[in-house]
Amino acid sequence: MNDTANPTTDPTTDLTTGATAGATTPPAAPPPLPDRLATDPRSPHHVAAVFEQDIGIRFNGKERSDVDEYCLSEGWIRVPAGKAIDRKGRPPTIKLKGTVEAFYR
Repeated sequence: MNDTANPTTDPTTDLTTGATAGATTPPAAPPPLPDRLATDPRSPHHVAAVFEQDIGIRFNGKERSDVDEYCLSEGWIRVPAGKAIDRKGRPPTIKLKGTVEAFYR
């Protein structure tokens, strides 16, 4: 008898991919966080692949969830200044300087 599993008769084999049931592939490692990153897709510092994972920003030891842009090497973040918006629908932002840490959650 042949001890190897036949993909056409083995019920645990997926015929479309040839993978066995229960076998999982390890998730791909997220791309490294860039030195400067912006949430606005029109910005030259926007990297869409990074936003597939949940990102956290720690500014001066406190976690912030309202960061629009950051720069690790220069030590600043941009956050919305209040609830006002300009004529293009974007909030005005202010730059805060301090210790910036970016991480994947």
